[in-house]
Amino acid sequence: MAGLQKILIILLVLVLILLALVFSLNNQVAVSLNFLLFETQPHGVAVWIIMAFVIGALVGVLIAMLATVRNSVSRRTLQKRLDRAEQALEKSRAQNDRTL
Repeated sequence: MAGLQKILIILLVLVLILLALVFSLNNQVAVSLNFLLFETQPHGVAVWIIMAFVIGALVGVLIAMLATVRNSVSRRTLQKRLDRAEQALEKSRAQNDRTL
């Protein structure tokens, strides 16, 4: 089953590369982007769109990684608090058992 999944992923990647290639060949009009303080060199429309997708994907992965790290730290903190509370409860139960 894992072999079939790898084959499907490879096929999907190849199809996406083919689509990007066809897209870039059909959109070769050179445009420059104008920002407030500077202007870029002219590149094809497809280059700008593909760069936007790649940068967006990288930013998305970075945000997901930061959220994962934050959740991991929070989980560890809560686990430590739970362990301390359980130890305090056990200590309290032991003292109550001795007094009875």
